[in-house]
Amino acid sequence: MTPTEPIQPTRPQPDAPETNHPFAESLAAFTDDQAADTLVSREEFDEMQRDLDQALAKADEHWKLYLGAHAEMENLRKRAERDVQNAHKFALERFFSELLPVRDSLELGLAAANGAVDIAQLREGVDLTLKQLAAAMEKFGIREVNPQDAKFDPNLHEAMAMAPTDQAEPNTVIQVMQKGYILNERLIRPAKVIVAQAVPKPAG
Repeated sequence: MTPTEPIQPTRPQPDAPETNHPFAESLAAFTDDQAADTLVSREEFDEMQRDLDQALAKADEHWKLYLGAHAEMENLRKRAERDVQNAHKFALERFFSELLPVRDSLELGLAAANGAVDIAQLREGVDLTLKQLAAAMEKFGIREVNPQDAKFDPNLHEAMAMAPTDQAEPNTVIQVMQKGYILNERLIRPAKVIVAQAVPKPAG
């Protein structure tokens, strides 16, 4: 008796999909709708890309304008720095040019004093030189503070001493020891003065 071969169990075969599957029509409709949605998204994407390109072009234009403005501001800053440096360097040029005649007069007067001195002429020369100096200073906004017989002002005057007197009201300048000077409303040097003080009453 010959042995029999083992019988292999048969595996069930999957059924072929039926053409009239109940979800076939729904699946086809979903695929069509997805394709339509993809087409709309592509159009929106293209529109957004155009907007982005325009925005980038605008940004590039503004960046170039900014660079130009920045370069112009840098040039203005450097020019202003040069102007300030030149102003500091040459601010006193005109003032010194006005002082040169004063120096010339002083040198001429000193040279003339080496010989026979005429006091009247010497005095006249000094007076003219002083007027030249005063005119030069006034031209550049310098004015003197000469508070003789004026009320003492601590903003403009420096009291060197108090002197009891009945010839002037108390707190009045009775002597100017050194004139003060103001440059364009700024005090350069206060006037040094002696100020009147009330005479003490005798005791008893």
